[in-house]
Amino acid sequence: MKRRPKIVFVWNYLNWGGAQIYFLAVMKIARSDWDITVLLPEGSSAEFLRFLDDLNVTYEFLRHHIESGEATTVVQKVRRQFRRIRSEIEIFRRLYRYDHRRTVIHVECSPWQSWQLYLALSFIGAHVFVTLHNSLKDGRSLRQLLWKTRLKFVSLLPRFHIFTSNRDAKERFKGWFLDRFHRSIRVTYTCVDPVQINTAGQTDGNEIRARFGLDPTDLIVLTVGQFIDRKGRWVLLDAARISVAADPRLRFLWLMPSKIDGRDAERVAEYGLGEKFRPILSADAGKDRIEILEFFRVADIFVLPSFVEGLPIALLEAMALGIPAISTNVYAIPEAVKDGETGMLVPAGNAEALAARILELASDSELRSRLSRTGSQFVLTNFDERDAARTILRSYKKALRNG
Repeated sequence: MKRRPKIVFVWNYLNWGGAQIYFLAVMKIARSDWDITVLLPEGSSAEFLRFLDDLNVTYEFLRHHIESGEATTVVQKVRRQFRRIRSEIEIFRRLYRYDHRRTVIHVECSPWQSWQLYLALSFIGAHVFVTLHNSLKDGRSLRQLLWKTRLKFVSLLPRFHIFTSNRDAKERFKGWFLDRFHRSIRVTYTCVDPVQINTAGQTDGNEIRARFGLDPTDLIVLTVGQFIDRKGRWVLLDAARISVAADPRLRFLWLMPSKIDGRDAERVAEYGLGEKFRPILSADAGKDRIEILEFFRVADIFVLPSFVEGLPIALLEAMALGIPAISTNVYAIPEAVKDGETGMLVPAGNAEALAARILELASDSELRSRLSRTGSQFVLTNFDERDAARTILRSYKKALRNG
C-alpha cells in the first residue's frame, strides 16, 4: 500500500486562538489523504485537545514551552530567551526523525525570532511552512533592522515557505523579505466553517440565555478572545460603563479561554459594572466548536476593540452568524468589516466612539437587522475555510513534488 504523505503542525506556547483554528481548518480537509500529527506543549488546554480528538488527529506533547506576557526586566528577558532556545532545540530533535521526503511541517514560531530553528530544519531537508497573521511595526530601531535582516536571510532558505492569513499582513511585509520571495507569498485567509455556522445558526439564542441565567430582554454585547491588553479589554470596559449608564438594557459578556485573576480581577471590579459585565469561560460555554458557536447566539451585538489583530476568527464567526459587529480600524479587520456596510469600525483606543456605536446599534433594530444580513452574506461568500485549506494543501503537495 502506498504510504500517505504527512503533515506535522507545531507550536510551543500554551494559549490557543485563531492560529490553531486556522490549523484545524486545514486538518479537516487534509485528514482524508494525509497523516497528521500535532506537536504542542504539555499543559495545553484540555478544551483544544478535545477539538483534536473530535478530528481523530494524533498529538504528542513537548516538554518545554515559551513564556507569554511582557518581559520587563533583564532577568525576565534572559529567561525568556533561554526558554525559547530550549523549546526550539526540542522541536528540532522531534522533527529530525521524520522522513522529510514525504513530510511537510507547518510551524507557528515567529521567523524573525526563531530563524535558527528554520535554518536547522533547512539543513535536514525539511519542507517548512509558516503562516504570519500580523505584520510587524515598521521603523528605524535597531531591533526592527535586525528582524528585517533575519527575514531576508530565511527568504534564502530552500524549502521554506510563508503564507499570510490576510492581505494586509502581506502588504505590510513588503520590504521585510527579499522581493522575489515576497511575491511568492500566498494569502490563505483566516476563515469560517460554513457547515458549523449553519448548524450553530439553528440554535435558539433564548435557550442559551436561559441556561446561563441571562434575561431574554437584555441587549447582550459579546466579546470573544483572550482577556489581554491588545484585545482592548480596558477600552471595552470603559465603553461598557458609558453605555450602561445611557441604556440599562445593555449587558456585556466576554467569552475567554482562561479566567481573570489577580490584579486584573481587582481592576475589573473597580469599574463597578457588577452583573453588567460577566466573563464566561469557553470551556463552560461548550465542549466542542459547535457548542461554542452556539453560545454566540446569545448576542445582539458583537464587539472586538482590538489594538493589534490579523483577521480575528471570532469576529468572522460572529458576522457569519448574523450578529452585527463593531471592531477597530486596524490591520486586516477592514478586509471584513466595511464601515456602515458589513459592520461598524471605530478608532482603536477610543472608548467614547465605541460606546456611541454600541448605543446606536442598541437603539436601532432595523440597523442591527441590516448589518446582520450584509455581514453574514459577505463573510460566508468571501471567507470559506475550505477554499483556504485547499490552497494550503496544494502548496504542500507542490513542495513535496519539487523535492
